Amino acid sequence: MKTPLILGVLGSGKGSNFHAIMDRIQAGRLNARVSLVISDVPDAGILKLAHDFRVPALCVRPGKFRTKLEPEIEAEVVRRLQEAGVELVVLAGFMRLVKAPLLQAFPRRIINVHPSLLPKYPGLEAWKQALAAGETLTGCTVHHVDAGMDTGEIIAQRQVRVLPGDTPASLHARIQAAEHALLPDVIARLAEERHTAGTAGTA
Repeated sequence: MKTPLILGVLGSGKGSNFHAIMDRIQAGRLNARVSLVISDVPDAGILKLAHDFRVPALCVRPGKFRTKLEPEIEAEVVRRLQEAGVELVVLAGFMRLVKAPLLQAFPRRIINVHPSLLPKYPGLEAWKQALAAGETLTGCTVHHVDAGMDTGEIIAQRQVRVLPGDTPASLHARIQAAEHALLPDVIARLAEERHTAGTAGTA
């Protein structure tokens, strides 16, 4: 039996990508386990979902900055993730830039899902940016996280057509559906790569 990849999920919103991960795990199609969910928003839906799925969860202080956590708060996040045995950190709608404490503690072990075909349209509400620019094709990206805003190495992408008459809401809904498939796919691939590397190391 392959050992499951231990995940920590950070989110600020409803938690639909976390839900997609849990659905895939519970269906036996993703060899992973979420050991901790962390949010920076006290009433975030992801915290309720974690409770429903019986996954340990906590909310950290948002601090005084809007776009990042204060270093001591991020250090607390690192400590909690390490105590939970987390091997891969998944940003699923986490609306803060990740800085040194997390990046140093989990080098190349933090991934993010973003609602555009990066490097196009980083930042907030990327689907609105794509629609305003008249794009006929957009999508979503899973990438490694670095110190920039959606600038890390791209792991995988999925395309979504922009349809005539699309509104920001209708386009965003289809991009989210693509995210819900792509993110668990990428985690499954990373879990398999981790297993393969471990097997090779013991050969």
